[in-house]
Amino acid sequence: MTRRCLVTVLVLLSGSLSSSAADLARLRNGFTIRHERRATIGESTRLYLTHDDASFVDIPTSAIEGFEKDDSIVPIATAPKSPAPEKLQLSDVVQSASDRYRLDPDLVNSVIHAESGFNPNATSRKGAQGLMQLMPQTASKLGVSNRLDPQENVEAGTRYLRELLEMYNFDLVKALAAYNAGPGRVQQYGGVPPYRETRAYVSRIVKDFNRKKTTARSTAPSTTKRSSTTPSATKKASP
Repeated sequence: MTRRCLVTVLVLLSGSLSSSAADLARLRNGFTIRHERRATIGESTRLYLTHDDASFVDIPTSAIEGFEKDDSIVPIATAPKSPAPEKLQLSDVVQSASDRYRLDPDLVNSVIHAESGFNPNATSRKGAQGLMQLMPQTASKLGVSNRLDPQENVEAGTRYLRELLEMYNFDLVKALAAYNAGPGRVQQYGGVPPYRETRAYVSRIVKDFNRKKTTARSTAPSTTKRSSTTPSATKKASP
């Protein structure tokens, strides 16, 4: 696909509860990564996401535009109390999962829209089920016992999307392609596989997500200030 799509992306990375200032790494592709410390390793910069250095991501140093202080406190996500099933709202489920894995809920909703059309009972011919269309193997790996349970499905799907973003150094297009066709296919073709379904899938989510952010910007008061922990970034992608 040669047409370039404008993507507005909000991606936040989780951190430990701390009163000490962390840093934000500004990437040239538009993403911002919150980290506790960093170290240069060859041609890459390792960003440590937690105080104990147990979680980190390696980014090519040339892909980093700069750094800035992030003085906000980012709490450790805790499991929300499950409301009664009849009172459970999908918006609450998406918000909870997005907060836990530090993703923009609009992005998660765009994936759900493309995957199932918000039908919690959706089942594909290939065996994927639920709102975020989890395959049996993926669901088992993520500890999902009931793929048709909206809360379990969205929680696991959001976690998987976050893992894919980390795997591809927060390249949204590759992460979406892997969500649809599998990481093996993305590795095989060095990017988005030449499958009509996958290319259309990536493009559909990109457009839907971008439309949400454009609408949000157009309706937001002109005096609204961006939070330092919810940076807005623009990225051009070629699925």
